[in-house]
Amino acid sequence: MEAAAPHSLAELTVTSPEQMRELGLRLASLLCAGDLVMLNGELGAGKTTLTRGLGEGLGVRGAVTSPTFVIARVHPSLVAGPPLVHVDAYRLGGGLDEMEDLDLDVSLPESVVVVEWGEGKVEELADDRLWIGIERAVGDTTDEVRHVSLRGLGARWAGVDLGGVLRV
Repeated sequence: MEAAAPHSLAELTVTSPEQMRELGLRLASLLCAGDLVMLNGELGAGKTTLTRGLGEGLGVRGAVTSPTFVIARVHPSLVAGPPLVHVDAYRLGGGLDEMEDLDLDVSLPESVVVVEWGEGKVEELADDRLWIGIERAVGDTTDEVRHVSLRGLGARWAGVDLGGVLRV
């Protein structure tokens, strides 16, 4: 499968965990069943906080927490929307072969699938995906400032104004 060309790009600076959660809340308004969201960033960058906001915006059941030790959690919708499948691929070393046991390809059409640490592991699941990179200052653990980059890849994201959802 060839790499999809980016159709939508946006960047912003987030200065607190509350703003990261709010970003997830706003991004949820763009998501629908079948969407694959890949979150990338160092430990403590805010991937799970962003996903917590996505879950809140999608109206799903259950507290969204890091699925590091269970690998994946499914949060059913409370509002007749798509469930949120939250995956942490950090401990998975292989590519899609190792991910097959999670049946993400089966879950994807009816769910919003969010994969932390998925780069190089889940791209083959969908030509269309939302890639989100979160960067923080290296070595300064007290600094809450994060640089967030969003790239919509594939036809699904053509014409989607990611920057629009970022404007308050």
